[in-house]
Amino acid sequence: MKSIADIPVAGRRVLIRCDFNVPLKGDAITDDGRIRAALPTLSALRQAGAKVVVMAHLGRPKGQVDPKYSLAPVAKRLGELLGADVKLAADVVGPSAEAIVAGLGAGDVALLENVRYEAAEESKDDAERAALAARYARFGDVFVSDGFGVVHRKQASVYDVAKLLPSAAGYLVAKEVEVLRRLTEAPARPYAVVLGGAKVADKLAVIDNLLKIADTLVIGGGMAYTFLKAQGHEVGSSLLDPEKIEACAGYLEAAAAAGKKILLPVDIRVTSEFDFAARTVGPIAVVPSDAIPADQMGLDIGPDTEKLYADAIASAATVFWNGPMGVFEIDALAGGTKAVAGALAAAAGFTVVGGGDSAAAVRTLGYPDDAFGHISTGGGASLEYLEGKTLPGLAVLEGN
Repeated sequence: MKSIADIPVAGRRVLIRCDFNVPLKGDAITDDGRIRAALPTLSALRQAGAKVVVMAHLGRPKGQVDPKYSLAPVAKRLGELLGADVKLAADVVGPSAEAIVAGLGAGDVALLENVRYEAAEESKDDAERAALAARYARFGDVFVSDGFGVVHRKQASVYDVAKLLPSAAGYLVAKEVEVLRRLTEAPARPYAVVLGGAKVADKLAVIDNLLKIADTLVIGGGMAYTFLKAQGHEVGSSLLDPEKIEACAGYLEAAAAAGKKILLPVDIRVTSEFDFAARTVGPIAVVPSDAIPADQMGLDIGPDTEKLYADAIASAATVFWNGPMGVFEIDALAGGTKAVAGALAAAAGFTVVGGGDSAAAVRTLGYPDDAFGHISTGGGASLEYLEGKTLPGLAVLEGN
């Protein structure tokens, strides 16, 4: 892939795809990490004298204009971080966007409205996406891809527009790819992968591929209970994917045969009363993972498991983590996730936090980004890369 250093941009319009899908509470951005991650590329383009036109999305407006998903809060915050006026278009490819782009000078920045206001942006029809991409392309002389969180999507602003303009990877995308190659092609060993989150189904392909690469898989979160069930243990009313029990049993056997380790919880925090929407939980007990009461649900790993997992992380030369260990949004059930985050922050090895809920968790817990080797901006994209999939938004840049 070319980088922005390979394409002359002075005085030219640079159309750049960023990932500004940030969490909001009302109009307030609660985590501006994805905006800050784009600053190195945007600042470099401005300093080089480019006229910068930014494309991004927010939420899922499903092809309809919905003020709830306007990028206005993003434009405001981006302007604050850049120390510059960011002109927000009132539309995506309409008269407002055309006028604002036409009026840009060297070093100026414009932000088009939410690209997902356009139904063709996410269309499965190649011709529909290509037609919208051609309208995007009128706003740029070159295209820069810097929204890593969307490179696994075949969308007009990610994939199709890159086929129409000279294209390059921004600093963020280049960094993400460099890190993922390090994790998959030549990781320093021992290599430990920590996987959590709710569903086994979301991570099966990742586990399948990582069993060939990693030395130790550390399993927590809701997905752990399907593995425990595969070992024949009672899991009570814990989250369970019955259709994946056989697959989990197969992974345990495959790991043993290959001399790899799959670490599972040895104790669990359980309760019989839990309401996630209300953020309430009843009395919590810690029980062995092979003795979960039938009327209880597991919602976090226990203290012995925290130590087991922290030791595995501390002894690894490379660690990748994706997915919380429990319901970290509730303080009483955040212990496991805190323990993993703390172990990664203290580890001497190269540590990667794999985006999504994991990135949100470490920031919620107060860790600065530089406490880790790398915090990915794309959970889904990083997982698909680790699965061995071809990511359309990266493939289209290669050789362009």
